Amino acid sequence: MNYTGRYPSSRPRRLRQSDWVRRLTREHRLSVDDLIWAMVVHDGAEDEIPVAAMPGVARYSVRAAAEAAKRAAKLGIPAIAVFPHIDAAKKDATGKEALNKNGLICTAVRAMKDAAPDVGIMVDVALDPFTDHGHDGLLRDGRIVNDDTVKVLTEQALVQVEAGADIVAPSDMMDGRVGAIRTALDAAGKHDTLIMSYAAKYASAFYGPYREAIGSGKLGSGAVANPGDKRTYQMDFANSDEAMREVAMDVAEGADMLLVKPGMPYLDIVARVKQEFGLPTYAFQVSGEYAMIKAAAQNGWIDEDRAIIESLTAFKRAGADGIVTYFAPKAAEMLG
Repeated sequence: MNYTGRYPSSRPRRLRQSDWVRRLTREHRLSVDDLIWAMVVHDGAEDEIPVAAMPGVARYSVRAAAEAAKRAAKLGIPAIAVFPHIDAAKKDATGKEALNKNGLICTAVRAMKDAAPDVGIMVDVALDPFTDHGHDGLLRDGRIVNDDTVKVLTEQALVQVEAGADIVAPSDMMDGRVGAIRTALDAAGKHDTLIMSYAAKYASAFYGPYREAIGSGKLGSGAVANPGDKRTYQMDFANSDEAMREVAMDVAEGADMLLVKPGMPYLDIVARVKQEFGLPTYAFQVSGEYAMIKAAAQNGWIDEDRAIIESLTAFKRAGADGIVTYFAPKAAEMLG
């Protein structure tokens, strides 16, 4: 060693030399309390239908979803986010099945709350699982119409809350939907229902496996009708200041909690949202993020368990109060 100056008196490696000191000086901690289990339910009789693009993830029947809610309670997972895969025959251009009080989501919510009343149930407010064109809103003359879509979304939210949902999470990115939903909930006496707004949801390539999971991958005719092209309402991935404007609007309209989607490629947005607004802020570790970790692990390229915990902890480090993730049950088991 040819170092001629005075050797530094400060040696950061001292704080890394043993497991006990690393634990003692750790800045951010991941716990089961940080997890929201992303779960897809289907309206068939088969308990579990594997999703090919998401190894280890299956669509659950209503019965299986109720059992999964019991499992969540045993694992200490606070909440489950439910997404539907409905029979294609029930889909149409208006997504009217979203308003069915005895439809899949309402039936599943009731069953899950009966099975595990202390587990919070979060429901997606959007039309893409219910429309035959795969878009989150009403499609007319090649355009997604905002205000008429908001009216339908408001009805959808009310139906889901009547079924027992604890959190409504509008993911559609229509302008003004949070305010409309909050007004309708309050008018119906549902003052305690939480709204977790997808306040900054980006038009992302990382949603592909999810579209298979919920069966919304059908391509329409032309670019606008293609459910993979949602750029007229989901955000441009190059923008961050725009996200702050979107979040500010949702906060002003009555959002209780904020969600950034996708997660890992948008840690900077998570950090800015939490720092600038201070509300409970969450990240969604989306299907593409899940699939990449699973695929790399299956090829022996990464250690799956370590990658799961590291990726989830990254959201906490960025400022997230919790994470919506398909890894929730496995992570909960690892966290003990």
